[in-house]
Amino acid sequence: MAAIWVDADACPVVIKEIIYKAADRTQTQTTLVANHALRTPPSRFIKAMQVNKGFDVADDEIVKRVNPNDIVITADIPLASEVLAKGAHAINPRGERYTEHNIKQKLNMRDFMDTMRASGVQTGGPSSLSHSDRMCFANTLDSLLTKLKKTL
Repeated sequence: MAAIWVDADACPVVIKEIIYKAADRTQTQTTLVANHALRTPPSRFIKAMQVNKGFDVADDEIVKRVNPNDIVITADIPLASEVLAKGAHAINPRGERYTEHNIKQKLNMRDFMDTMRASGVQTGGPSSLSHSDRMCFANTLDSLLTKLKKTL
């Protein structure tokens, strides 16, 4: 069975709670990777991995350990691109799947926005997670777990 990897440094608590429930319900090994200590619920399917502080250290650890058909939860587009290249699946906390068809466009938009911010343009940040974002995430995760369980 596929495993779930969570880029946990910036993952919202409400999304982690959805992941915990899905991991227990589907008996899927789930690892939250962060550069600080994390508290996870008592479960034989959920564990936390603390890595050293530093730029992309958690991302690099996920890429090193991820296997084809694993699921990675991240808002980090470069990380999503790397795990897709390894045959894994990637979902952002709003429930949008990163795919081979959309990742290049998302990387280009990310780079464009970085350039805009560097030139002094105020681009603002993402809006807070809405109820529909949480529902979309839960549905996308459940759908992918169900699909993977049937094929593996």
